[in-house]
Amino acid sequence: MEGTRNDDLSTVAESQDLKNIDGTPPKQSEEGDGGSNSNNEAIMAALKANQVWLQAKVAINNALIAMNDTPHHNGFFCVGQCEGQNTIDGEQMPLVLTPSAEGKDHEALVNAVKASREWLESKVIANSAVLLRGFDVRDAVEFNAVVEALGWPEIRYVGPAPRTHVHGRVWTANEGPLDQFVYFHHEMVLIKEFPEKLILFCEVPPPEGGETPFVPSFRVTERVLEEFPEVVEELDAKGLRYTLTALSKNDTKSMRGRGWEDAFGTTDKAEAEKRARALGMDLEWLPDGSVKTLLGPRGLTRVFPGRRGRRMWFNTVVGMHGGDLSSATIADGGEIPASFVRRCEEIIEEESIQFRWRRGDILILDNLATLHARRPSLPPRRVLVATCK
Repeated sequence: MEGTRNDDLSTVAESQDLKNIDGTPPKQSEEGDGGSNSNNEAIMAALKANQVWLQAKVAINNALIAMNDTPHHNGFFCVGQCEGQNTIDGEQMPLVLTPSAEGKDHEALVNAVKASREWLESKVIANSAVLLRGFDVRDAVEFNAVVEALGWPEIRYVGPAPRTHVHGRVWTANEGPLDQFVYFHHEMVLIKEFPEKLILFCEVPPPEGGETPFVPSFRVTERVLEEFPEVVEELDAKGLRYTLTALSKNDTKSMRGRGWEDAFGTTDKAEAEKRARALGMDLEWLPDGSVKTLLGPRGLTRVFPGRRGRRMWFNTVVGMHGGDLSSATIADGGEIPASFVRRCEEIIEEESIQFRWRRGDILILDNLATLHARRPSLPPRRVLVATCK
């Protein structure tokens, strides 16, 4: 079934065999077919009498379109639901895709993904988040096969989070202590080249907590603009400057414990500086062997092609402002108002969407359109990740 979503009630009324809730035709004008005015009056009267019914019919029609979209791709994917799911601007976040009757085994999923690459990418961009649930994906090797099947080029992670290579294009997610909250961020937001897609796989779901909440980035910008229009425009115009201090060696007791030697893949300071410049950052060496990374100026928001002209909250002000090893300031040296940062933090949390991880879940995020985080959890928890252009 093909169709176009249409939330305009008058258009629906004109395109449907309109009846009252009890099944009778709408009352006609006494002039019968006496002209367009009579027809319009009849339509408007029916609309008023059946508004709730029409809204329900539109919703059902939209749902049928979404569900019947999938048979164009081998009939393999069905549209499902999950707890915490939300609808933003008419799109489900996340869009949940489950196996059809044809099967849920790993090999079938890989073949279906290969056959549906363009369609899946269009869904990731339209919905910002797609959750593949109910498939038999058991480990890093099988997850890597799904990543390869998507066909998106790899982009290697650069950043402060401690991570370990597992297999192929698969790495562990942040290995910092599970009892700590990894704050909302766009992956590699401060680096010149950042991933467009983030693919997460739950190998071991935690017994409690450990969700990976995400936030539609444009919603944060919209709401902050409503409350702080002048501050937003000032920060975007002047730019932001960030600093982050890294030790020489890895410290797995910290969420940002990746040492600079591991991050830059060298023990040579001159080579590290060269590689840092290529990524758009400067280094300042400290007496204890650690290094302060200097980044900026960077904008507060970004608009990306193909994302409906939405203004994304593409920064890490809240996560780095006032930290022990990090800072976020205005590029001219001015301070970002603390009240502004606190309110931004509240808005981000209010807009967050999350679900409980299940074993085998694969979550694909549009990294240009969503911030993501990690809730504290009880062990064990093992979530793997692949970053893609």
